Amino acid sequence: MLREVLLLWLGTLLIVRLVHSAAEAGAPELLKAAAPILFMYAPVWWMQRRGEDPDRYPLALPAFNDARPYLEALRLNAWVIGLVAVPFVLGYHLWQTEGLPAAMELVGFSERRILRFEYQGTWPENMALLIAYHLFFTAIPEEMFYRGYMQSRLDEIWPPRWKVFGTEVGWGLVASSFIFAIGHSIVVLQWWHPFIFFPSLVFGWMRSRTGAIVAGAIFHAWCNVTVTTLDTLYGIVPP
Repeated sequence: MLREVLLLWLGTLLIVRLVHSAAEAGAPELLKAAAPILFMYAPVWWMQRRGEDPDRYPLALPAFNDARPYLEALRLNAWVIGLVAVPFVLGYHLWQTEGLPAAMELVGFSERRILRFEYQGTWPENMALLIAYHLFFTAIPEEMFYRGYMQSRLDEIWPPRWKVFGTEVGWGLVASSFIFAIGHSIVVLQWWHPFIFFPSLVFGWMRSRTGAIVAGAIFHAWCNVTVTTLDTLYGIVPP
């Protein structure tokens, strides 16, 4: 089973890499829509091909007329975001203004090449579009793939046996978070990708807590939107 999970993960990520490379080489940007489609439907296709029932895993959103799972997800996010928002923003500020310059100096960058970003106060131009993009194009598809399918399958290999804040988790959470971080580097290599292992643990914990991917998808989108907004406020990316 582990080999099948890893083959599906690697095959999906390699196709997503090809899609992104083609778009960067001049193919229509619309081609990138193949990535979320693959994340949502590759596990379904794989299980149907093997004669298994995809419905036994949370590979879809609850019905929109069922308010309970959405309210539960929002309550859980209010609690988690309330705990992490201030330390996260403060840590971001300290990293950009003090930590990054110190790290670059430590590894031998010349004074002219050391980066130091300060708060500039310029917000993203279209917050509604930014939120919609990260929720529907990124967070929900990735949560279906990594938490709905990958973590569920890995939990069958390594049954959860630890209690974390009242929720049973196990090596499946750790392994799915590890391949989540590696998967980002397969598509587009960035130095900070190893660090997304840590928020991924929270996404997976939320999936185990609620039995669905909605809460993790909301928090996933919040993390992406918050980082993008901060990067804009500090002049790292254009508005």
